[in-house]
Amino acid sequence: MQEKLEASNEIWGQPRGLAYIVFTEAWERFSFYGMQALMVLYMSDYLFTPEIVSQVAGFEQMRSFMELVFGELSMQALIAQLFGLYIGLVYFMPVIGGLLGDRWLGRRNAVLWGALSMAIGHFLMAFEASFLAAMLALIIGSGLLKGNLAAQVGALYDQDDKRRDTAYSYYSIAINVGAFVAPLACGTLGELYGWHYGFSLAGVGMLLGIAIYLSGAKYLPSEDGLAAAKQPLTKAEWKTVWALSFVLIFSALYWIGQTQVWNIYPLWVKARIDRELMDFMVPVTWFQSIDTLAVLLVAPVLLAFWKRQRLAEQEPLDVLKIAFGCLLFALACVVLSLAEWLSNGESIGLLWPLLFHFLCAFAYLYSAPIALSLASRHAPQSVNSMVVGTFYLAIFLGSLISGKLGAYYQTLSHAQFWLMHAAIALAGAVIFFAVRNYRWPEEGAD
Repeated sequence: MQEKLEASNEIWGQPRGLAYIVFTEAWERFSFYGMQALMVLYMSDYLFTPEIVSQVAGFEQMRSFMELVFGELSMQALIAQLFGLYIGLVYFMPVIGGLLGDRWLGRRNAVLWGALSMAIGHFLMAFEASFLAAMLALIIGSGLLKGNLAAQVGALYDQDDKRRDTAYSYYSIAINVGAFVAPLACGTLGELYGWHYGFSLAGVGMLLGIAIYLSGAKYLPSEDGLAAAKQPLTKAEWKTVWALSFVLIFSALYWIGQTQVWNIYPLWVKARIDRELMDFMVPVTWFQSIDTLAVLLVAPVLLAFWKRQRLAEQEPLDVLKIAFGCLLFALACVVLSLAEWLSNGESIGLLWPLLFHFLCAFAYLYSAPIALSLASRHAPQSVNSMVVGTFYLAIFLGSLISGKLGAYYQTLSHAQFWLMHAAIALAGAVIFFAVRNYRWPEEGAD
């Protein structure tokens, strides 16, 4: 049993350790999204151009491997597939990293080693030759950090502590604060003044995250219970793990579209959106900030709405919320397709992507935090970090598929491309609606 914190160590009615975890996550997301906002543009506009690509160590070997697996690729298709593979691996590795944190390293050590690897990766990204090595360091670091840090939020509370859901709401907000600020800072710096400045600032953000985490070490949850939690799973616990895996893996149908917002969407914005606003050309990377700003604006409204539903005993089940999130994302993609259809080939106004991002914000809040909270609440203690890591496995699958679908950006019309993603998200809504009434096994049942 984890050692719980006394009331004197609380802040805002929550364990003080939550504040350190939340601010660590905010800076980790600042570093990650700062780099991510630049990566596709960096590859397509600079790094993989004929004049520069020969400086990238291992590029030809990487391209040969990618074409062996995915078939012949144009340079644009290679960029989309490489980015999809990178994001996919970033979100696959938390399953392995969570298992290492649960069983061998301990969650604190896993977080620290992961954060250090990510910092190294960001600084390596500032050099053309080490681009692929930087991607590898970021993949390994994210795998060690993400599931173990998220699991520590739940470890601050007793199983029946009703503050747990609020804690994960703070955690989700921290993710979006970091993701909002990062494209404005790293993206603007990299896009307007030099790619390597943007990547270096992302590295500095990760170092700040490490410093915050270390400064709050005495308030973090104890690791004493991890060794005692290594007993084999019961039959009921295995049933819970498989049920959670089903929910989390099929949520990839949502993440296929969401990860396309990080992949092909910036190229679409650059090509199709009229970004001039009062003699100012809005940088492409700012649209990533709009995506997360919309989440921050929508979150208080939606949380108040859910609270009112809860008081009236009308709040929908978690799986039904995820279904609604998929439906909302399908509608968001229809908006982009409609914008293309109505434009008749002319540039598209800024109001269309703004509407798209606000619909995406509702879709995200109904999908991602709900799935993460579901995993933390029901996963057995002995594999909690690993199962929480499975939440990121859905993003892995979604990223791989979105990378593959990115090749169709060159062959389909833009309207057809976004309608394809609407259909995929709609399929997710149908599946989750069909299993909405599943009853979870009781904790401790044999």
